[in-house]
Amino acid sequence: MKRWIVAAVLALVGLCGLYVGGAVFWNWFGHARGAGEIQGASIPAAVIDARDGVVASAAGGDSKRILFGDLHVHTTYSTDAFLWALPMFGGEGVHPLADACDFARYCSQLDFFAATDHAEAITPVRWEETKTSIRQCNARSGDPANPDMVSFVGFEWTQVGRTPNDHYGHKNVIFPGLEDGGIAQRAIAAAGVATQALRGSPAALNRWIPFLDWKHRQDYFDFQKYIKETRDPVDCDASKPSNELSRDCFESATTPGDLVRKLDEQRLRYLLIPHGTSWGFYTPPGTTFDKQLEASMRPERQTLIEVMSGHGNSEEYRSWREIDTQDGVTGECPAPTDDYEPSCWRAGEIIRARCVAAGETAESCETRAADVRHQAANLGVAYHLLVSGEKVEDWLDSGQCRDCFVPPFSHRPRTSVQYGLAIRNFDDPANPTAFRWGFIGSSDNHRARPGTGFKPVDRLRHTEASGVNSDEWRTRMLGPPEPQTASSTGMTQQDLQTLAGFQLTEVERQASFFTTGAIAAVHSEGRSREQIYAALERREVFATSGPRMLLWFDLINAPGATAGATVPMGGEATMNAPPRFRVRAVGDFVQKPGCPSFTEQGLPENRLRALCGGECYNPGDARHKITRIEVVRIRPQVRAGEAVDGLIEDVWRTLPCNDTGAGCTAEFGDTDFARGGRDALYYVRAIQEPTPRVNGGGLRATRDANGRTTAVEPCWGDWRTSRSDNCVANVEERAWSSPIYVSAARR
Repeated sequence: MKRWIVAAVLALVGLCGLYVGGAVFWNWFGHARGAGEIQGASIPAAVIDARDGVVASAAGGDSKRILFGDLHVHTTYSTDAFLWALPMFGGEGVHPLADACDFARYCSQLDFFAATDHAEAITPVRWEETKTSIRQCNARSGDPANPDMVSFVGFEWTQVGRTPNDHYGHKNVIFPGLEDGGIAQRAIAAAGVATQALRGSPAALNRWIPFLDWKHRQDYFDFQKYIKETRDPVDCDASKPSNELSRDCFESATTPGDLVRKLDEQRLRYLLIPHGTSWGFYTPPGTTFDKQLEASMRPERQTLIEVMSGHGNSEEYRSWREIDTQDGVTGECPAPTDDYEPSCWRAGEIIRARCVAAGETAESCETRAADVRHQAANLGVAYHLLVSGEKVEDWLDSGQCRDCFVPPFSHRPRTSVQYGLAIRNFDDPANPTAFRWGFIGSSDNHRARPGTGFKPVDRLRHTEASGVNSDEWRTRMLGPPEPQTASSTGMTQQDLQTLAGFQLTEVERQASFFTTGAIAAVHSEGRSREQIYAALERREVFATSGPRMLLWFDLINAPGATAGATVPMGGEATMNAPPRFRVRAVGDFVQKPGCPSFTEQGLPENRLRALCGGECYNPGDARHKITRIEVVRIRPQVRAGEAVDGLIEDVWRTLPCNDTGAGCTAEFGDTDFARGGRDALYYVRAIQEPTPRVNGGGLRATRDANGRTTAVEPCWGDWRTSRSDNCVANVEERAWSSPIYVSAARR
């Protein structure tokens, strides 16, 4: 009997935790991780005044302030963020929302930021905690009319389709205020694959892992509790309008149109911002923006777009194709070009090489290669699962844009920003629909670190790169290496239905494309919440790839404008005369090492060190030089099916910049506009002198004299690349203005 009692007590202690002296040493049922505790005080007014004064001195008389922010930030309320924070992935522990507030204010020193965790994992409790934490962050900002930082509530609608026909991509929703009446009652998730991945499948984390990493066991127990809590809310009643639903249910929307309807049913004011649009990590090859211009998708509500993030640059269109789609569902693999090799083609070449090595005939090997190419073209992002025993190096730089600026992994040209601006929908010929976006940049950081693009430091903390700590852990997570064979695995589209989430993606190859974040800038009447949000709504915004460059872009001869009045970036005009524009650009300050002295007064030393890692935004007196200004002109389609290749003119004009340290100003016009009789839009890129960037070289390809890629040197997210190696390469950082949309006067 005594032995039975002892055994029962030990079992109870093991399951529930050992309580000694007021503390639980471990809890096998897990702890709920909350929003954390904000520790930073408001920034001294003198620091903010000096910051604004620097912009004013460069503005040339413009009364508006340029303010910098990040509208795309994740904490460990997002499933993938929590997963990557675990020790087995080299994570340093959870990153709650309080960390984002303190990091934004003291490390990156932003003027505004938004919390945008994945709605698929935001339970009613987490939604309430998100709002409370953002309110607390805002409460530390000083005078509401002139705060040191504005904090916004938002969420990410994380839609993923398995085929081009049902893929719409990720979109952030940002609300202007902090009161419940102006914020959605629930975060609205994307139905389908994303919900499976972010609400359910990570629970497949091996239950024995805590015992394999006993030192960090509590982190794994807490993650399992997090997954259980994520799954607990019941689905909302789909037959009821959103404003009539219980606050405690799990609400989802299938398409962007559904999402807009649900937000409008709650009579909300909001920004709906597509992001990562050409990121092939999750976007099926063959996807295009065209279907999102259908009236039912409510394209007019998507007024901003994220041109670049820490996942890469989605701006640029290219004429090559990753697959040739037949009906939006099936496809064929196109042949490679001089500047692009489709990944489906590379899959066939890997199999061909193995076949030849096995001694089979050339004819037999070509048959095998052709078969694999066809299969790969029809497996979406999971094409790599066809090739057993494949390694990252086997794929070389297939699927990648070789001449894009800091491209995303497996860039999809027909979901690029340029393609989206070039197309129109002609279902109503008299009133064709088009996207009219303003441009922002963001970090998409998953470690509660907004605005990470200020310095090329700390790759594994400031980017999304992560990976297991050793080859032993890699085997535990991925299983033993598969044998290499000269035939495909036989994977089919039907087999994909049994898989979800990160099982389908090229997680290891993606690590070479994670970089520090881009940033959003607004031309605002002031620092208040309403003034910043109003600038975002009127699209008077620009993006940079991370540095805090200054950029002005105006139409200076709009008809009917009073003397001296202009149409700023993001604006619209109707003209029958040649439009004329003025652009001014100033480079970012050269950064000093370390952090400014005021940061030590506002955060405890251990908190500052843990969040910032000894490096903050810390401008010196000298500025980087602007080397040139590039002008892009796009003339949108005038009829259904019109080829876009000739409509996107990049670069249309290059304006030299004789920058001696204070930037430059230039003017240009379009004498062809009136003769052409068709609408056009114009935006500018200010190009800064080359500086180092984390993962600026992507896969770091080696090419032969004919331009063929012969080898790659990946920047691994795991133990294979040293933590101290930031994999930097020099790039020309840049700022993108929002377009100015000029319509031709109809006679």
